[in-house]
Amino acid sequence: MTDRTPTPGARVLTALLASTTLTMTPLALAPAFAQDSGTDTQTELAPESETEAAQDDEAAPEAEAEPEAEAETDAETEAEGDTETGTEADADAETASETDAEATAETDTDTEAASDAESTTDGEATADTETTSETDTAEDTDAPADQSETGTAETAATEAGSETASGEDAGEQVAEEETGPESAPFSAAEMPQVGADWPFYGGGPDAQRYTPLDQITPENVGGLERAFVYHTGDMPTGSAEGKYSPESTPVKVGDDLLMCSAMNILISIDAATGEENWRYDPEVPNEAIPYGASCRGVAVWTDPQKAEDEACKTTLMEGTIDARLIAVDAATGEPCADFGEGGQVDLWDGIGEKVPGWYAVTAPPTIVRGVAVTGAQVKDGQAEDAPSGVIRGYDARTGELVWAWDLAAPDEMRDGPPEGEVYTRGTPNVWATALADEELGYVYLPLGNSSVDYYGSNRSEVENEYATSLVALDATTGEEAWKFQTVRNDVWDYDLGSQPTLLDYQGTPAVLLPSKQGDIYILDRETGEPLTPVGEITDLPQGDIEPDYVADSQPVSEWHTLRKDPLTEKDMWGFTPIDQLWCRIKFRQANYEGYLTPPSTEPYIQYPGYNGGSDWGSVAVDPERGLIIANYNDIPNYNYLVPREEADAKGWKSIEQRQEADNGGGDGGGAEGAGDPQIGAPYAIQVNAGWRSGLTGMPCTNPPYGGIRAIDIETGETVWDQPIGTARRNGPFGIPSMLPMKIGTPNNGGSVITAGGLIFIGAATDNLFRAIDMETGETLWSDVLPAGGQANPIAYEVDGEQYVLIAPGGHHFMETGVSDAVIAYKLPAQD
Repeated sequence: MTDRTPTPGARVLTALLASTTLTMTPLALAPAFAQDSGTDTQTELAPESETEAAQDDEAAPEAEAEPEAEAETDAETEAEGDTETGTEADADAETASETDAEATAETDTDTEAASDAESTTDGEATADTETTSETDTAEDTDAPADQSETGTAETAATEAGSETASGEDAGEQVAEEETGPESAPFSAAEMPQVGADWPFYGGGPDAQRYTPLDQITPENVGGLERAFVYHTGDMPTGSAEGKYSPESTPVKVGDDLLMCSAMNILISIDAATGEENWRYDPEVPNEAIPYGASCRGVAVWTDPQKAEDEACKTTLMEGTIDARLIAVDAATGEPCADFGEGGQVDLWDGIGEKVPGWYAVTAPPTIVRGVAVTGAQVKDGQAEDAPSGVIRGYDARTGELVWAWDLAAPDEMRDGPPEGEVYTRGTPNVWATALADEELGYVYLPLGNSSVDYYGSNRSEVENEYATSLVALDATTGEEAWKFQTVRNDVWDYDLGSQPTLLDYQGTPAVLLPSKQGDIYILDRETGEPLTPVGEITDLPQGDIEPDYVADSQPVSEWHTLRKDPLTEKDMWGFTPIDQLWCRIKFRQANYEGYLTPPSTEPYIQYPGYNGGSDWGSVAVDPERGLIIANYNDIPNYNYLVPREEADAKGWKSIEQRQEADNGGGDGGGAEGAGDPQIGAPYAIQVNAGWRSGLTGMPCTNPPYGGIRAIDIETGETVWDQPIGTARRNGPFGIPSMLPMKIGTPNNGGSVITAGGLIFIGAATDNLFRAIDMETGETLWSDVLPAGGQANPIAYEVDGEQYVLIAPGGHHFMETGVSDAVIAYKLPAQD
């Protein structure tokens, strides 16, 4: 069942059609599917006066849920218009036009809602007031010297995917030219642009995480206050406790914010007030949670052939952690009846035996010319015989398979596996957010590693060829256009976790690629050829475990890298002298030969660790100032391989073995790599992520452990570099120090840049949401969040007012708590 407000109408549709005649909008990463969950939700409206800290946030009293019929009747009676909410196109936004204004005016009329109305959804949206603001003073720090190193590209010929109609089909061809094709792929569409709206996971179609809005500036950001706090009602229960990492980034289209929760509940709320419009709960079971319950985002697509009043004219789409692709009407939340079976496609089809939690989708689908492209996360380190990393493209209207790209058998599997067979097992997957290029018809896929990360001698040649590469596919045919590999024979779990970004580089259409090892590349988006210098480091150590497999040279970026100098014993640190001594001893005991030290059965240091460098938050690009903003981690891992006999004696089992032993339950938990069995390889792996002292739990290396940097796009030079994160939540034995001292903490989640000269970012483990001066890197404003801001923020406009929003859901691995809050900020209303 789907709840909706009394005015669901065509708000999303009207706004999309006002800005473009045809839109395809991929969005954030994540799953979602649903029927009415009955989960309590609430919206808090912030008054000008209140300044209570976010972690002390108290929910407003919630009214008892009324029967659905009564709720809708009451809402219709009350929705007479105390508060008018609509979206006016920003004067600077590229999508602004007279048509926009007319459509917006119509939308405003359709979407009036009473501000005092009681909740009309199962999850009640109640008003409360809360403003929390805390100023964090930042000290300027000198940018560290830029390190340069290199990379390699490989291009493949792209075959044309179109066929010419024969003479006998000429009439059909003429009809198709007049009305467009009846199924995907469709013709290239004009894409909606960022401005008043935030229509894609990465903001605009180029994923630059930049907005032309400039109302909030360094001069007035100190007055920023909470506009509303909405609660999704999705909090962990039972076996989901300790496994939530929502990482959710909404999109904003017209008057509505569209999002998914950690367990893939699709939700629409009013972008100005936070009042819930509808929700759709796919009822994902706890057993489906892979490493964490995450749904990074959603995608929006407008059907070029449906009438404006038809159901699912504009579709909201997501992938779920139980491996479904779901499509609902963006205006009502009703499943799209013509999509798959009842609005969903089963992504387990062709994968093999279903093992909940092993194969999951945490990123939004990427829609190119009406083809919804999706990969999946395959839980790391379990077994060589793991689910396939196949990439599939589905018709965004019908859910029919358009093509499949199985990198080990691309031609044989193009239309899916033959009867009785499955897609090639254990191949590299795409768990991160891909990127659409509507003009070229390409989709750019950041590939991960093979299913066993820390041992490679059993991998096939084709796995070695594609792992840890950016691959461009023709999204209309599924055929490869080119690939660019960032690590050869990767045994460090340096999979590509960042969404790429489109930009113009010195007159050439380009794609920017960040990496976990810190290297940043700029490639020709049509050919994959590097546009910035790529070099080689040679004579690398190959170790004793796989000396014939580990590559003795690797590509590196000579244009820019976030990677710092190799560690020395002097870099060992401790909260106490005993801590420091312990860490120095451990450093001397470890194998460490600098960057890309190979795995060994003795402890070895991996630096950077597998969280980067850059991870799934990616980077932001300011096209006006010519700057890249990259937040990064700067902390090692302390690892060792465990011989198979020893791992078996410890009882380390794969997710499949655990579920068989526990009759369908029992996932090991812990950090990625902590006791991963790597079944099929002669070694398991033990990872100490962030290399913490065994005495106090504090990191063994000197701070800062994370930073944020501005990079000149033209030169690749560092403009400024600042630590990000304070010690307020960090301390020995897990006891928060509450010290406001800037130390630079580990961080995950990206930023948004505004034309007003600000960077907004959560990410750090001190649970602060910051506004940073674009010119200096100085923190000008901050707010305490109810949990970690490990999610990408967005910016948008409603009725001439600029909003900034983040969904601080926290993160189990980052140890930043858990929350169901979605928090929007704006400047105080002008008299």
